[in-house]
Order: sequence, then structure tokens, then C-alpha cells
Amino acid sequence: MTTAATRPDVKRGTLPVFATATAITVANIYFTQPLLDQIARGFGISASAAGLVATAGQIGYALGIVAVVPLADRARLRRLSRVLLAVTAVALLAGAAAPSVALLGMATLVLSASTVLPQVIMPTVASMAAPGQAGRVLGAVGTGLTMGALLSRTASGLIAQAAGTWRAGFLVAAAATAALLLILPRYMPAGRPAGAEASGGYGRLLASLPRLLVDHAPLRLSAALGATVFASFSAFWSTLAFHLTAPPIGLGPAVVGLFGLCSVPGALAARYSGRLTDRWGPLAVNTLSVIAAVAAFALFGVAGRSLVVLAVGCNLLGYGVTSGQIANQARIFTAAPGIRGRLNTVYMFAVFGGGAVGSAVAGVLFSASGWHGVVAGGLGFLILAGLTLAWHGLRARNGGSGRAARRGDGTGPGRTDTATATAAATPAVRG
Repeated sequence: MTTAATRPDVKRGTLPVFATATAITVANIYFTQPLLDQIARGFGISASAAGLVATAGQIGYALGIVAVVPLADRARLRRLSRVLLAVTAVALLAGAAAPSVALLGMATLVLSASTVLPQVIMPTVASMAAPGQAGRVLGAVGTGLTMGALLSRTASGLIAQAAGTWRAGFLVAAAATAALLLILPRYMPAGRPAGAEASGGYGRLLASLPRLLVDHAPLRLSAALGATVFASFSAFWSTLAFHLTAPPIGLGPAVVGLFGLCSVPGALAARYSGRLTDRWGPLAVNTLSVIAAVAAFALFGVAGRSLVVLAVGCNLLGYGVTSGQIANQARIFTAAPGIRGRLNTVYMFAVFGGGAVGSAVAGVLFSASGWHGVVAGGLGFLILAGLTLAWHGLRARNGGSGRAARRGDGTGPGRTDTATATAAATPAVRG
């Protein structure tokens, strides 16, 4: 390809560094999940008590989204990345040395709250995009994020098995995070984002979050689509292990842990959805995302004992969720640089909330109706996403398309491109 993805003043190699950084840091949220059984045996506690470590991680990540990500609109990003990586590395070392599950839970809470760096990177890289290439750069970095989430569980399980202790996973994660501390800040902007002076103090940043949802129609659309599609994704993955270990399939835990690798090809294919977003607009890619996810759940419903059909469905679902995320963030990042961090805060909080609801609903449905109940629930969430798309399309057809396009929600060919709207206002990123 001859078209550069980033502006000429962006440091060479920024996209690979950002993609790697998002993969490593997002892995810190998920790598503890396969270690819970070893943690329980190591401390001599019940499985449910060990599960509180994973719960602490989820709570910490939610707190980090709300309390840390808004700083991307105000702070010096190079300094912010250094602080977050340093806190995460120290918390990982504290987790590796924790003498009790209570202290391990506290360390996990802190490291999860500080490892929200991917959600700082995403609006940053959108500001670095060349005109017409916002979706492309978001796709490249977003794929790294998805790969980190998918592969972290497998990697931590293999590390713990080889080392004979769950603490090894924390030590390897600390080393990888510390290595990032030496590299990533050099590629982050040295100054504050454009418009940071008008964003006010920290309290004002947080107080402005609810109003953003009221004032920005593209944010409402992306939040609704992100929450519903991710709810279906979480419903599937939170109950898949129960489905695979139960008769008639009856797989062992090791095989179940490796099953997540089946989603990797679909997630990698979703990288090209960024280019489709640049060409067709976010709404078209959202539609493709929902269609792929519906096809996945249709396959889950008829798979029976076929692991091959389940694997194909996993790829379709991974593609649908990742491509939808790229389109949703491309839509909200058409806003001015000074509010993108907070827009991403609200969006990710909605996605996180949708995932929590999806997991909770799936647990109830699996207990009541088994696997087919989970499939029906996942399709129900996707029907809500489809109705959102249909309602939005009707509004656009009834006279809202011109206004929507000017707002940058991707409903028509006149949509505002992220990089075009903001390139002149964004500080150069230099070595």
C-alpha cells in the first residue's frame, strides 16, 4: 500500500508499538482467570474465595475507566503513560509476593485500575491518523487489544504449569509491563491534547461525563451497539466452559482453556474492518458486525457436539465484536480531541456494563434452560442491536441524515472523518 496510515509528523513505528502495548496491558486484566484454581490451592481457600481475585480485577478496571481514562483529555500523555505503567508493574510485583488472598485481591484491584492504558491509546492514535485513515489505525491497534485479551489466558496457564506456581504469571506480566515503560512513552505525545486548557480540573472532567451522553448522538448510538453486542459475546464466553465440560461433549479443562485460540483468525480478520469503516462509514460496518454475530449464534444453536462448528462460530463472533468496536470508536472519535478521552470513557463503561449484564443473564439462562437458553439470550441481545440500527436508519431516512452526517455518526456519505476534522488541531508527535 502506498497510502500512509499516520500523518507525516508521527514517529515511525508508532502503530506496531501501540498495538503491542495494548496487547500486553489488556492481558493484565485477564491472565489471572486460569490461575484461580492454583491460587485457591496455594492459599488453602475455597474456589469461590479465590474467585474474588477475578472480581477485584473487574471492579478495578471499571474504576480505572471512570477515574483514569478522562485524564486523556487533560494530562500530558507521555507522563500519564509512564505513571500508569509504573503503577501497574509495581502492583504486579506486589501480587506475585502477596502472602494472602486479601492482599492479592488488593494488588489486582490496583493493577486493573491502572492498566486502562489501551483506552488512553485509542483516542490518541485516532488523532495521529492521516486523512481518511482513522478506521485503519484503530483497526490495527484494536486488533492488538483483542489478541491480548484472547491469548493472555492461554499464556498464563502455560507459564504457571511450566513454573509450577501461579506467581510466575504475575512476574512475567510485571517484566513485560516494565519493558513497555522503557519504550511506549517515547511514542506518546509530549504535550497535552488540543483543547486541554478548556477541559478544566479533574472534578470538572468527571462531572462532564453524563452530559456527554446527552449532547452527543454518535456516542449514544455507539454505546447502545457496543453494550448489546458485547453482552452477547460475554454471554457466550462466560458459559462456554460449562457447555464444553458437560455431557455429551465432556472436554477436560486444559482443552477448554485452549479453545479460546479458535477466535484468533476471526479477530485478525477484523483488522480490515477499519479500512471498511473509512470507505463505507461506521454504520455499514456495525451492520456487518451484527450479521456476523447473529450467524455465530445460529451456528452455536445447531452445533450439537461438533467442535468444528463451534470453532467457526467463535471466529464469526470474534470478528463481529472486534469490527463493531472499531466502527463504534471511529464514530465517537470524530469529535474534537479535547473530549475524546471522556467520550471513550462513557462508551467503554457502557460496553463493560453490557458485558456484565450478558454474563449475569447467561448464568441464569444456562441454569434454567441449558446451552440453548444461552443461545436464545445471546440472540436476544443481538436483536436489540439490530433494532437500534433499524431505528437509527429510519431516523436518517426521515430527514436526520444530513444532521447526523455532520455530527459524524457515519450514517451517510457526508460523515466527518476523524483525522480530517482534527489533524490541524493535534500536536505533532515527535521522537
